[in-house]
Amino acid sequence: MNGYRAVEENYDVVVCGGGLAGFSAAVAAARQGAIVCLVQDRPVFGGNSSSEIRVPPQGAASFHAYARETGVISELLIEERARNHENPTFDNGYINSVWDLIMYDMAVKTPGLTFHLNSSVTEVRMRDDRTVEAIIARVNHAETELTLRANTFIDCTGDGIVASLAGCEWRFGTESRDEFGEPHAPEQASDAIMGNSIHFKAKDMGYPVPFSAPDWAVRYDDPDFFYKQGRWPSDQRSGFWWIELSVPWHTIYDNETLRHELTRHVLGIWDWIKNRDPRLKDEAQNYALDWVGQVPGKRESRRIIGEYLMTEHDPLQKTVFPDEVAYGGWFIDLHEPGGLLAEFSEKAAVESQTGGNYMAKSYVGPYGIPLRILIAKGMDNLMMAGRNVSVTHAALGTVRVMGTTAIMGQAAGTAAAVAVRKGIAVRDVPEQAIHEVQQALLRAGCFLPNVQTADEHDLARQAVIKASSEAKLSGCGPAPNDASAGPAPGDVLERRRGQWMAVGSDRIERISVWLDNLSDTTSQSVEARLYAVEHLWDYRVDPGAPLATAVLTVQPGGEGWVEWAVGLDSSALRGGYVRLDLMENPLVRWPSAATIEPGHVSAYELGNGIMRRYGSGAMMSFKIDPPQACYGAEHVVSGVTRPYRSTNLWRSDPALPLPQQLELVWEQPIVLGRIELTFPGHLIRDYRQYPGLYRDPQCPKDMIAEAFVEGAWTEVGAMRGNYQRQHALVLEKSVRTERLRLRVLSTNGDPFAAIYEVRCYSEGEKP
Repeated sequence: MNGYRAVEENYDVVVCGGGLAGFSAAVAAARQGAIVCLVQDRPVFGGNSSSEIRVPPQGAASFHAYARETGVISELLIEERARNHENPTFDNGYINSVWDLIMYDMAVKTPGLTFHLNSSVTEVRMRDDRTVEAIIARVNHAETELTLRANTFIDCTGDGIVASLAGCEWRFGTESRDEFGEPHAPEQASDAIMGNSIHFKAKDMGYPVPFSAPDWAVRYDDPDFFYKQGRWPSDQRSGFWWIELSVPWHTIYDNETLRHELTRHVLGIWDWIKNRDPRLKDEAQNYALDWVGQVPGKRESRRIIGEYLMTEHDPLQKTVFPDEVAYGGWFIDLHEPGGLLAEFSEKAAVESQTGGNYMAKSYVGPYGIPLRILIAKGMDNLMMAGRNVSVTHAALGTVRVMGTTAIMGQAAGTAAAVAVRKGIAVRDVPEQAIHEVQQALLRAGCFLPNVQTADEHDLARQAVIKASSEAKLSGCGPAPNDASAGPAPGDVLERRRGQWMAVGSDRIERISVWLDNLSDTTSQSVEARLYAVEHLWDYRVDPGAPLATAVLTVQPGGEGWVEWAVGLDSSALRGGYVRLDLMENPLVRWPSAATIEPGHVSAYELGNGIMRRYGSGAMMSFKIDPPQACYGAEHVVSGVTRPYRSTNLWRSDPALPLPQQLELVWEQPIVLGRIELTFPGHLIRDYRQYPGLYRDPQCPKDMIAEAFVEGAWTEVGAMRGNYQRQHALVLEKSVRTERLRLRVLSTNGDPFAAIYEVRCYSEGEKP
């Protein structure tokens, strides 16, 4: 052993790789009662999101309002925003060590979780050809060799090193179009894949700072390389996703060469921005390089073949899987192999400047992800999560982003713990225990597009729910317009636009929209259509025959409310949502609303028969009469904890002061020991849209729980200073009661109380 100290440890689950997938897997498994070890080859957790690489976690919310990933990743990001002063709004480069410490803090505080940092997997020992017995890891700079045994292993190493050493089948490269008929696959298969990146951060010094690149840096002189080939240097403050290289190098074996080559390019790009860029050189004169990454972030390497191979057709067609355990919503984002050495770095980026339909053909989600792509084919106890899951190159384009890999990790960890608890192999979980896994994920705060809560132990589902007040949807007008600035160009009806409206009454008498006629000489007409839609992400341009149509007219130079007498009753309305579409007229402006009603979004026609979310979840100006009762108390037991097929939200009347309350009433007394709550906030936009030290105003801050015991209301739990999405009130002693009252005393800023879900259990401790 060459003098190495030998350490042997035994666990239920060993997770290899401490990026967001592995970290979420380890925490989830431990929270489900497993004894877990997390092995990470770096000194910090977070992988590509860590302060070593600094890529902000993104996912479905970048393209779909109210689609942000929840569970462990949500808890981490909410905590990071509340504690971190830094704003990650400049994409890559602005993540600091606060994020590392948030993750470290959670790891230390998670019961049942042990971790080994700076430890690289060097060997896999097999019990037989289907079963991993142990992994061997060496601790850097500590001359220690770890032998870690477990019932189940989860490979979250990115490169799939554990699965590779275990002899699993894997793919590397790009499939041909003939193999699976994928629209984004090339004609010929190849070893070409997406590349590695490093990033930089620049600091405004307040005075001019010169920069001279070393002679070994790459020299850039052609503006077209940046401005016509999809490499727009959007901001001088931080690095860019397109600083990327792969072929002719190998993203695993040539990682060190790629690090050096990327450093040459970063310094050359900074030299271009500082000294020759016609757009940025003046803006950048006071900026100095503050940080240059030296750990390449990887997009693609090995993909381990699992019990199911997901192809591009699955996200495009939104395949419904019986073993759904996660979801995705990023577009089919395939970077050009070669990166900086290729003609362009990513086709959608080029077309955003030149026009084209690549994005329309690549827009997907939210779609379900099956557990079987997380289970290594033919193996009894080996799983994977992250960029190494069982997908084709084209499908990897959408599942590879960190928000998605994190919830896949949570699914893998949960499934591994369930397998341990039931004494079965993880490969048998999709057939024998998938319901238990899905319900555990939902209870842990995750979202599954095609699965709802069905927890027979949740006593709240047996209660009648009452509220002190309930808000109604009446709509909202535009923000005051700055006449000197002119109309906002994004609100002009240059293409079809739609607005979702929640239905909670048995009739819609009229809808009004605020319209501006940009012509001073002629009246303008706009065709309006009202559709029933399946849910908040029903982006079909034509989701069926319209419920009603009309032509709305605006006088020359006029602006204001235009009323439409719709006259629809319950025989036409199906509940859930309707969508108001206004057709194209570039001489008419439909302004965004001054605020956003929870659970309401708008979209515009993207092409290819689909619509795309407008802005970061903006709502258009509209009024609906009568106001819709779409925020009722019954939503807290709907089984869904975000807007989807309805708002799924109880919201008190904003006109009434706090405190406001919910009351749960049972026909027969129940034994109450634990109350689990899910609150609004942090869902509508991706993580980068929230500033530093942020606590979502919608989230309840202070709350009291009271049970009616022996003829009097008795306080049984309290919440103080909360800003997290989920909170559990564990009673010191279980009580027998027929009534429970939840009183929201204050929020983090909003004037109304709001709750997505209430769960009640007899047992105080969560299993």
